[in-house]
Amino acid sequence: MSNELYISTTQKGDRIALVQDKRLIEYHFDETEHQFSVGDIYLGVVKKVVQGNNAAFVDVGYDKDGFLHYNEIISYNSLSKFVKDVIAKRPVNLRLKGFQLEKDIDKLGKINDVVTKNTPILVQVVKEPISTKGPRLSCDISIAGRNIVLVPFGTSVNISKKITNKQERQRLHKLVSSIKPENFGVIVRTVAEGKDLDELRRDIDFCVDKWESGMKTLRDAKPRDRIISEMDRASSILRDMLNDDFDNIYVDSKENYDGVKSFLHTIAPDKEKILKLHTGKNKLFEQYGIEKQIKSLFGRSVSLSGGGYLIIEHTEALHVIDVNSGNKSTQEGDQESTALTVNLEAAKEIARQLRMRDMGGIIVIDFIDMKKNENRRLIQEAMKEEMKGDRSKYTILPISKFGLLQITRQRVRPEMNIVTRETCPTCGGTGTIQASIVITDLIENNLDYILSKQNESGISIILHPFVYAYYREGLISKQMRWFFKYRTWVTLTKDSSIGITEFHFLNKHGDEIEITS
Repeated sequence: MSNELYISTTQKGDRIALVQDKRLIEYHFDETEHQFSVGDIYLGVVKKVVQGNNAAFVDVGYDKDGFLHYNEIISYNSLSKFVKDVIAKRPVNLRLKGFQLEKDIDKLGKINDVVTKNTPILVQVVKEPISTKGPRLSCDISIAGRNIVLVPFGTSVNISKKITNKQERQRLHKLVSSIKPENFGVIVRTVAEGKDLDELRRDIDFCVDKWESGMKTLRDAKPRDRIISEMDRASSILRDMLNDDFDNIYVDSKENYDGVKSFLHTIAPDKEKILKLHTGKNKLFEQYGIEKQIKSLFGRSVSLSGGGYLIIEHTEALHVIDVNSGNKSTQEGDQESTALTVNLEAAKEIARQLRMRDMGGIIVIDFIDMKKNENRRLIQEAMKEEMKGDRSKYTILPISKFGLLQITRQRVRPEMNIVTRETCPTCGGTGTIQASIVITDLIENNLDYILSKQNESGISIILHPFVYAYYREGLISKQMRWFFKYRTWVTLTKDSSIGITEFHFLNKHGDEIEITS
């Protein structure tokens, strides 16, 4: 199994694609100005305490107040005491050395006995704002590293349940206990299996340094300020998933290249050699066929290679996926065998779709009806196997007698949605068009104006692949004729994500040229 990560920079943020064996399995858009990401820590202010919900609403600067349930404030007493000392600039060790921990709150208590209105409170985002809801918050702070998760105001050492070897669990517990900082708990992650003492210590030191830096920020912070920022989406993917199966990491900006290289040097120096800077004239996602996969995989209907297809519908309450046989041949000989074959293929694609779109909440899958119980069990086991690589928490229930399989999948951020139905760029949705061939005249008129009147040089044009081919064909192409005419080379770049009548002129710095006449 081979993994490749692609990071493409745009004006609005970074597009991130995780590809496994040439198949897109995760797609993210990390906005430049995006806040309230999972893991971010804010200094909030309690705006309302709701006894009926046993929860509080906290202002962290979002349009809607964040939701903080009583079950998420277990370590509130120690946290509140420490935060008050830091804000008041009292002499306190920011690394928690010598700090006297307070007793945890009563798990069966009421929030109004602990939290009061207008109180400053340090909270961490555990679920991003979704739809009309504000972020979900927690006072049980944690700092994630590659091999461990550091828990301030904790004392225990816990080992991931996915590490099943008893000797390895004991070894890790002994090692981490020997280097665990005072007044910090530690959760050992699955990737820590087999790691030595020095590597675990480096990870713990990194997390403690991050905590200390945040507490220095807290000293002079104002309400609604972000105290500790979770790393960007690309770095978090590398932190959580980087292993020997990663073959390549491609980025198309020098800034991201330097940032990822520095991060790799910290977490896995031996992996620096797989990082590559894309400098080709075609866009990164276009060059490696990712743009085409995105356009074909995010629609309402998703085709299966065997002839079947999925219909994916979204509602506020749940997601529904319908499996259809389509034009699937009946070489298997009977309907039951055909249904099993299509359902097995669908299970693989559905697991991919859940992860790629980051669909959360309740998912109901209507598989093609099968009469045999053993076939239903095969489908359930296939879903479990395909979802093993999913980083989100999930539960898969057995297929019901109606042929429905239900999945609950942790939802911590809004679902990724790509609009694949486009308004015709030529007719604007009216159904009537002018002659589309005039687009070439328009491009050439603009080109002449830019080169003759605006005296630009080193320009490039982004075009639909069809128009790109038109200018490149022939022994002496139109692109070459431009060179003879204007004595300057015009670079052409194809981009299938734009309409056939759409084009963009860029200057030598990569900025779009405004056509003025």
